[in-house]
Amino acid sequence: MHEKSIVEDVIGDLVDNFAETVHKKKNVSFFEQDEDTVASRFNRLFGREKPIHHVLGGGKSADVLLWRNKKISASVLMGATAIWVLFEWINFHFLSLVCYGLLLGMIVQFVWSNASGALNRSSSQSRVPRLVLPKDFFADVGVTVGTEVNRGLMFLQDLACRGSLKQFLMAVIGLWLAAIIGSCCNFLTVLYIGFVGAHTMPVLYERYEDEVDGFVDSLLMKFHSHYKKIDTGFLSRIPSGKFGFKKYD
Repeated sequence: MHEKSIVEDVIGDLVDNFAETVHKKKNVSFFEQDEDTVASRFNRLFGREKPIHHVLGGGKSADVLLWRNKKISASVLMGATAIWVLFEWINFHFLSLVCYGLLLGMIVQFVWSNASGALNRSSSQSRVPRLVLPKDFFADVGVTVGTEVNRGLMFLQDLACRGSLKQFLMAVIGLWLAAIIGSCCNFLTVLYIGFVGAHTMPVLYERYEDEVDGFVDSLLMKFHSHYKKIDTGFLSRIPSGKFGFKKYD
């Protein structure tokens, strides 16, 4: 019953905090808003000090995620949506899509080359568009994917072997939530949701940066207070020490 009341308090505080944030946003005057904006710069999300564009890596990829060029960003999002609709709703298969794509490309090249020959422009046959992948393309993709996978594995193993109890529990809860989401939808849908989130959440955060930082900061403070209650009532009874494995020579 005690744990249930704590969970109810957390949910209630989350709703009240969101309502207070919306109410303050509506009632704050112009001059008070400027002061809040200056003060909120010291409590950025995840303690960052650089602009969101720099955090995303800068360059063209960050421009696409932040919709600097709306046409390119919309085209990328529409392309991902079309692929998801083809595979998820129409139940199109990957092999069929590849074969149809190759078939369409061969037809275009065949018509192009024969039409140029019929018009007595044989020299233009060399200008028929051809698709040639770089030699190091797949090697670079494999190295990049392998590096990120190893980085994730090292992070999880460091939490299990040398991390604190709080970090370990947060990682366990995160993996448990990911497993629940994965059981509700397939892997392609999860990738599509992540892709859409990557193309919508950064630009929304950049537009409402101060409001989100203030909301998250107050939410984390309340979460920390509830964590202290749980730590006092339950976690403090667990023997202290870091989770690790003994090494045998």
